[in-house]
Amino acid sequence: MEATAATRGSVDASTIAEAFRQTVSRRPDEVAVRTKDDEIAWTWSELQRRVDLLAGGLHNRLGLRKGDTIALLLGNRPEFHLADLAAMMVGATPFSIYLTEAPPGIAYLVGDAGARIVITEQAHVDRVLEARKDLPRLEHVIVVDGEPPEGCLALDEVQDEGFDVESSIAQLRGDDVLTLIYTSGTTGPPKGVELTHGNLLSAVQGIDQIVQFPEDTKVISWLPNAHIAERAAHHYLPIVFGFEVTTCPDPKQIVAYLPAVRPHWFFAVPRIWEKLKAGLEAMLASQPEEQRAKVQAALDAAIKKVRLEQAGEPVPDELRASVEQADKELFANLRAMLGLDRVVAINVGAAPTPVEVLEFFHAIGLPVAELWGMSETCGAGAVNPPDRIKIGTVGRATPGAELKVAEDGELLVRAGFVMRGYRNKPDKTAEAIDEDGWLHTGDIAEIDDEGYVRIIDRKKEIIINSAGKNMSPANIEATLKAASPLIGTAVCIGDRRPYNTALIVLDPDFTPAWAAQQGIEGKSLTELAGDERVRAAIQQAVEAANAKLARVEQIKKFTILGEPWQPGGDELTPTMKLKRRPILEKYAPQIEAMYAG
Repeated sequence: MEATAATRGSVDASTIAEAFRQTVSRRPDEVAVRTKDDEIAWTWSELQRRVDLLAGGLHNRLGLRKGDTIALLLGNRPEFHLADLAAMMVGATPFSIYLTEAPPGIAYLVGDAGARIVITEQAHVDRVLEARKDLPRLEHVIVVDGEPPEGCLALDEVQDEGFDVESSIAQLRGDDVLTLIYTSGTTGPPKGVELTHGNLLSAVQGIDQIVQFPEDTKVISWLPNAHIAERAAHHYLPIVFGFEVTTCPDPKQIVAYLPAVRPHWFFAVPRIWEKLKAGLEAMLASQPEEQRAKVQAALDAAIKKVRLEQAGEPVPDELRASVEQADKELFANLRAMLGLDRVVAINVGAAPTPVEVLEFFHAIGLPVAELWGMSETCGAGAVNPPDRIKIGTVGRATPGAELKVAEDGELLVRAGFVMRGYRNKPDKTAEAIDEDGWLHTGDIAEIDDEGYVRIIDRKKEIIINSAGKNMSPANIEATLKAASPLIGTAVCIGDRRPYNTALIVLDPDFTPAWAAQQGIEGKSLTELAGDERVRAAIQQAVEAANAKLARVEQIKKFTILGEPWQPGGDELTPTMKLKRRPILEKYAPQIEAMYAG
């Protein structure tokens, strides 16, 4: 967990494009972007050469100009970084589309942004061509791999040396729009968040004051490129600081990539940490009984130490020595096995994380820290400093930001990284940012005496039961998921109801393995959802969760659903946020059955 002091990189550049050129000058022969097997391994100077050629082709051959938009429908591959940077050099605004987006959604986003060019890959080009039927202004579709279909261009065809990139960059300003991040659209059509070069640099400067990354920092690009967390952590920060990026095209393979890369910074959503914890516990439980007892005692001692430290209480010397010994003999090996033995910052966000999960990783020497941000804030806002983490909070205001809680409990933020506005939606922009520059986040929060923020829930999602009691469904759902790895997704229902119920979706990875251990063979997930042994295990988990909830919050009845929910489907956004209204409508019969009689 130790790191050498890092350079400030290019944090003082006036634009991200200028930061890129400075980083290339500083680290020309170091690897910028690579694949796991090094089939592709571009140095910063090689990346610049390719970027400049593509920028020239986009400008000279396809007519891309400063202020234009260009759509990217690309997975986590080196060509994403190439395409985004090339558009940036022209002064255009690249934006990403989620890989799960259907043709109507692609058409909406490309049309709303006004893009004339789409850059994509073979896996998604058919949907782009289907969407093109409703996009009369879409002139060019570029395919980065394989033979392009008729009417499309290959990446190699779009190259030109005759473009003055340096002159183009010199014309850029901090208030020029760098990218659009389209919101998930849980309550309506996605809104295009306009983020400027200055916004992102402000966010980067804040991070620079919190974490000192070493010179040889490595990160893994594995989250959706359309999400602000991926764009900021694995694209813009590497550009500014000179991180080495390894692309992971299949997010399901991230656990295999960690030990291969040994990243210095790793960010994941709560479900990843929950699954890692369940996997480690299952592995430790498979040890011989004597070894298992020793491991459990070590974990119990380490968790006790974490809790004492969090409470600000002294740690007895004997306990400290015991945990240090366990760290040498056990926990250090676990960190190395996971590939997280070099991390200097390790974060979780996007949804509440159960305290038990955070305590577990802190105990084994991986101080996972919650943070909070939005697309509208470049993903920045509040973060737990690595050396001052307060479990149960998302940390303190990012340097350069102001946070406060409005009278109704809504969290407000004012900072240089707050968006310019929503594209084509001045009314929505005016609703979000008041005349004093405060962004109304939509989150209900509390701020303690030390400035640490605790997010309670989304303002629009607070449950008020028939007796008038306010509750956070997100907190209840996190408690349910923490009770058993069998629970992949949980939805709490209870608004204007006499008691709370839940829809429970089985975890598609863990459940079959658990069933096999119980001697339940050859059953599909749908069949397992109806199996009494599975129901009994879920019942036990619900009871365990209820023991940690206030009486009014407890789940009285639940329904197990047999089909897994996919990101970008009817129930989940591409970032795996719950689409609560569509869920209530789709599963109305099951919900009403839990309140009948």
